[in-house]
Amino acid sequence: MKWDDYLKILQNISLRYFYIAGIAFVLGYVLLRKWVSNKKIQQKFPGVTDYLREISYSVITMLMFAFVPFFIIKNPNIEPYTTHYTKIEEHGWFYFFAAFPLMFIMHDAYFYWTHRIMHHPKVFKIFHLVHHQSTNPSPWAAYAFHPLEAIVEVGITAVFLFTIPIHNLHLPIFFLMSIIYNVYGHTGYEIYPKGFSKNWFGKWINTSVNHNLHHQYFKGNYGLYVLFWDRMMGTIRSDYDERFEEVKTRSRIALPQAQGGN
Repeated sequence: MKWDDYLKILQNISLRYFYIAGIAFVLGYVLLRKWVSNKKIQQKFPGVTDYLREISYSVITMLMFAFVPFFIIKNPNIEPYTTHYTKIEEHGWFYFFAAFPLMFIMHDAYFYWTHRIMHHPKVFKIFHLVHHQSTNPSPWAAYAFHPLEAIVEVGITAVFLFTIPIHNLHLPIFFLMSIIYNVYGHTGYEIYPKGFSKNWFGKWINTSVNHNLHHQYFKGNYGLYVLFWDRMMGTIRSDYDERFEEVKTRSRIALPQAQGGN
C-alpha cells in the first residue's frame, strides 16, 4: 500500500466535489441568482457560515471516502478476495455497461434503508444531525456528513467490491454520476418541468424538491435516485406534488435576502 495511491484517489474525489458543487453554486447562487431566485425552492438563501460548515464537513467526508477504496483495492491482503478486476475482457463490454444500472439499483436500496435507520431517534443525533443542519441546503451540502455517517455512506463501495465484478473504471465513473445527482438534489432549485412529479415516469424519479422537503422537515422522502422505496414503503411526503407544482408555477419575485451568518 502506497500513500501516493491514497492521495490520487482523494484528489479525484475532491475534484469531482469541488467542480460539480462549485459550478452549481456559482450559477445558482452567484451569477444567475437575480434571474432564477423565483425558482429557489426555499426563498431565502443560506449564509456564508452555512456554506463554510457544509464545505468543512465535506472535506472530512472526502478524506474518509478516499480511504475505503484505498484500503480495499490497494491492499494486497484484501484485494485478492474482492471482485475487483482490471481487464475488460474478463467480463466483456456488455457487463461493463450493464453494471452501472445494477450499481444504481444497489446504491439506491442501500441509501434508502441506511438513511431510514439513521433517522431512528436513538442514532439520529449521533449519525445524521450534522447533515440536517442544512435545513435549507446548498450544493456544498452534498457531502456534509458527520464522520460516522460518512463511514456508512462509503460502505456501498465495500458492498460493490464484495458482491459484483467491479472494473477499475466502474467506481470513478459511477461516483461521478452519483455526485452530479447528489449535488442537483441539494441545489435548492428544481430542473425538472411542471407536472413531472405526477407523470408516469417522473413519479418514480427523485427530485430536488423532494429532497429539499426532507431537509426542511426531517421526515419522509428518504430516497436517493428514484422513489421506488419511498412509494413502496409509504414514506413519500403527502405535500410533495403540491410543493413541486408550487415551485414550478411560481412567478417572478424580488430577490430574497440571505439568512444565517455572513
